[in-house]
Amino acid sequence: MNRESAEKIIGSALAGGRKVLSEYESKRVLKAYDIPVTREVLVHEESEVAPVTADIGYPLVMKVCSAAIAHKTEKGLIRVDIRTDTEALQAFHEIKRGLEDQEGGVLIQEMIKGRRELVMGLTRDDQFGPCVMFGLGGIFTEILRDIVFRRAPLTREDALAMMREIRASGILDAVRGMEAADRERLADMLIGIGQIGIDLGRVREIDLNPVILSGKDPVVVDALIVLS
Repeated sequence: MNRESAEKIIGSALAGGRKVLSEYESKRVLKAYDIPVTREVLVHEESEVAPVTADIGYPLVMKVCSAAIAHKTEKGLIRVDIRTDTEALQAFHEIKRGLEDQEGGVLIQEMIKGRRELVMGLTRDDQFGPCVMFGLGGIFTEILRDIVFRRAPLTREDALAMMREIRASGILDAVRGMEAADRERLADMLIGIGQIGIDLGRVREIDLNPVILSGKDPVVVDALIVLS
């Protein structure tokens, strides 16, 4: 864990008058707390695309990365399942045009394959302080609202209990040829999110959606951190 590096990222954003971290910045904060995120590189110039795609490997996801643009999907600024250099360059130029005059770049990341999506996060309640959230993710987060909360800091038993308490807890079991989720790794992530809330008082919200189960392993695919 590297609290100092996370504080530096947050301090830089606040010094620039920003209260929202970009996806890339948000994931760097998560990585400082050993929370698994996608392998990715932020690029700004066309010349950077080929070396990065060669290093990460296809298939890829490319998306706009700007603290000023929160709804990437709605604005059509995400390209998935990119499989060739030609597709990568085309996606880069289309996304760059979508940035218009906003500060930011293009995030090139590995494409995580998995049929099970979870959500994790944190909200800082005025009465209870930082509270960790866990539940069913992806498009079902807002539809089903199958989520539970615990006040930080979390014990390991707290984290494991959260997994049992969602209505769709069976999604973590071995089912339809998919192996059981690594609950211990999920618990580490929930504990880590809570620790961010304890350590970093300027973090107001964390939204990790989706967290995809790639086999048994959870990986944060998209992330947003809001500051106070």
